[in-house]
Amino acid sequence: MTLSASAAASTGRGARAEKVRRIFERFDANSDGGLDRDEMAALVVAVNPRVKFSEDQISVILDEVFRTYAEFIHPGGRGLSLPGLLRTYDDGAGDVDRDFLALSLPPVDSEASSPEIPAGDTSAASSPPSGAAAAASLLDDHIKPLGAAGTAPSSSSRAAAAAPAWATSPNHGIAFDSSWALLDDLEILVKRLRSKQVRRTSSIDTISGSGGGGNNNFDSFSEAGWSREISGQADSAAPWDETSRDYLTFVKELAVLRTRADASRSREEAFDNHMVVGRALSEHRLFRDALASFRRACELQPTDVRPHFRAGNCLYALGRHSEAKEEYLLALEAAEAGGSQSADILPQIHVNLGIAMEAEGMVLGACEHYREAAILCPSHARALKLLGSALFGVGEYRAAEKALEEAIFLKPEYADAHCDLGSALHAIGDDNRAVQEFQKAIDLKPGHVDALYNLGGLNMDAGRFVRAAEMYTRVLSIRPNHWRAQLNKAVALLGQGESEEAKKALKEAFKMTHRVEVYDAISHLKTLQKKKPKPSKGKDDAQGEEAFVVVEPSKFKRVGRKTTLRQDLANALDIRAFERMTKLRRCDVDLLRKEMNETDVPISYSGTGNPEKSIRKAALEVILRRLLSFLKPDTFQGSVKAINERILSVLDASGSGRVDLGMFFAIIAPVCSGPVDRRKRVVFDALLWRPASEGSSGQIRRSDALNYIKLLRAVYIPTHGASDMLEMHGESDPTMVSYTEFLEMFNDPDWGFGILSTLVKLEDSDHIRHGRHTCSICRYPIIGSRFKETKHSFSLCNRCYSEGKVPSAFKLEEYRFKEYGNESEALVDKCMCFNLHSKKLEADA
Repeated sequence: MTLSASAAASTGRGARAEKVRRIFERFDANSDGGLDRDEMAALVVAVNPRVKFSEDQISVILDEVFRTYAEFIHPGGRGLSLPGLLRTYDDGAGDVDRDFLALSLPPVDSEASSPEIPAGDTSAASSPPSGAAAAASLLDDHIKPLGAAGTAPSSSSRAAAAAPAWATSPNHGIAFDSSWALLDDLEILVKRLRSKQVRRTSSIDTISGSGGGGNNNFDSFSEAGWSREISGQADSAAPWDETSRDYLTFVKELAVLRTRADASRSREEAFDNHMVVGRALSEHRLFRDALASFRRACELQPTDVRPHFRAGNCLYALGRHSEAKEEYLLALEAAEAGGSQSADILPQIHVNLGIAMEAEGMVLGACEHYREAAILCPSHARALKLLGSALFGVGEYRAAEKALEEAIFLKPEYADAHCDLGSALHAIGDDNRAVQEFQKAIDLKPGHVDALYNLGGLNMDAGRFVRAAEMYTRVLSIRPNHWRAQLNKAVALLGQGESEEAKKALKEAFKMTHRVEVYDAISHLKTLQKKKPKPSKGKDDAQGEEAFVVVEPSKFKRVGRKTTLRQDLANALDIRAFERMTKLRRCDVDLLRKEMNETDVPISYSGTGNPEKSIRKAALEVILRRLLSFLKPDTFQGSVKAINERILSVLDASGSGRVDLGMFFAIIAPVCSGPVDRRKRVVFDALLWRPASEGSSGQIRRSDALNYIKLLRAVYIPTHGASDMLEMHGESDPTMVSYTEFLEMFNDPDWGFGILSTLVKLEDSDHIRHGRHTCSICRYPIIGSRFKETKHSFSLCNRCYSEGKVPSAFKLEEYRFKEYGNESEALVDKCMCFNLHSKKLEADA
């Protein structure tokens, strides 16, 4: 006979009610239609055969049951009615089928009708049990009964029970029946905790009027390096309130389950118990509690890969990225020792280890693990996507493009991979393909914030300000607090000439972030609006950066030797920008010497056969993390990217992935903090530290000194250094030079690094302002040196002077500039000019 869905449900309900009725009748010893305290106590003990209750525990359980289900209590002391017992099971306080089997009651006909329930008892509110009301079932061990042949129930019968989704999978890894029992009890615990917290949240929402229909933009975001293998299905779960009384009760009850696990008959069974409990807790996003279970499992079997791996997942979810990395490293060690048995999990360990390293800012190290995962599992689209994203993060755009294209080939609907490929293509100048990739990401995920934001940036770079503003507006519609989108929208509006709208957008951005640079931009915009051009005067009538001309360097003349050459200033400003980006200016140069003294690097041989202390880029990143330990992870990522693009690309021109550590220290020493003489000394010490100079009595080979200076210029003054470096290749000069001789080579303004003095002057003048003087080109207040044109008395800032910009109103054959480090110098110069003028008038008189 075939039943409809509703008929089948009704039949199932009838069989369930019949089982409850038989359980009720079994313990209603006096047949008065109610279970009094003694009868309820007998029921609790009977369905928990392995738990030894004290009298106090039984009393607490019964007090809570009779309090919670007071409306089902018969008057006159008869106790809990049959509808009341049915309600406890409906509320999840126990499992009818398990209790029925545990009591060895006769089977129920599947088509049995439900027992008659008095009409007056069916109107109870369907509130979930609380406190100890369901403690009886929570403390159940619920051991599966053995069949006639003494065999345990099959996995299919377990899966048919109310097991979580992961436990019904063929690869659940549950080995012991006691683990299934713990899992069943834990699911009841979690179900009760959730029902209480949801009920509380709902009541709070009702009071506040917020309801539960808030916007959920989770799917709008690009994945932030968080693999589904880590997070499971818990991403959409509501966070737990770990300060509530209900949660504290849950923790106490969970401790009972852990005690049961520790009391297992063997070490292997205890391990399996704790792993199952931890897995279930992590699936419910109870990561702190899951971590305790996995840690206990690690103690029981330290060489097993699984508890270390899952403990790492929990630590990452809790934001403890450094500890997560250490657990993944332990998992990796165990997996590599386990051989083929751990082959399936090994790629995922590498992926998750890379994710944890990225969270710490260690992107070069993450690249190595993503690459290893892709080698172990070539079809791992996520590993390839993460590899491409990390390569983009360190400025290796071509390699990023290749990895991301492979990820998309394996998974064409991968929206985040399309987005990151668009960013890589834009970085290498292929804007047409970049637009297509961004659009694909948006088509796949219409609310993809990163794709919309990056497409806005591409349009702004191309001068399409209207389109850019539209993209940023869409971003803000999804994420109203995206201050960068708000700021860039203001810039796009300014590009359209919408000054008032731009000012409003800037003010909104400042409200979101309160960053100083946003405040300065607002002030600058106000200044530009105040300083409207005056056509009648023909002087200082430039409007921002449109009313200027760029003149050739030969037309810029210096008044006095203290005035910096235009090209030297341009190069020094470029190096200064690199200092700011990498934050090396905040790294004491003495730390480099400390690293050289404490770091033991094995000697290797380069392609030319010369000995080197070379290390992989990922190992160099670890040293950089120690040097720049004061940086936050995202800032450190930016620092590594700049160093990789500018320094490591020169030192590792062959692409071997290895870098001469001594040469690297010598390259960065000039841009670290500390007195100039000390910086130069550390440079020389770093060259002495290299194997080629060891045991040379404080001298280095001239060829090494020349090679260093040419590499230094190739890094910091690339327009001059590249050809010199090619000329030097293969030369060898055996003569030795002392520190004094090296300084002469280093300080040479034409062939050395004499620009360091200009760089130091920029560093020292970062906070010097010149009163109300503003640059005649960009209109910003002048910070640092002020360059005054002596004939027409207009002033330029460092940047505009280095770029050769002059107001278009002054078209001369040559321009004579004098540099003022501060206004005191300008005042002295003005007084001297006044005295000379006075003396000239006296002489004429």
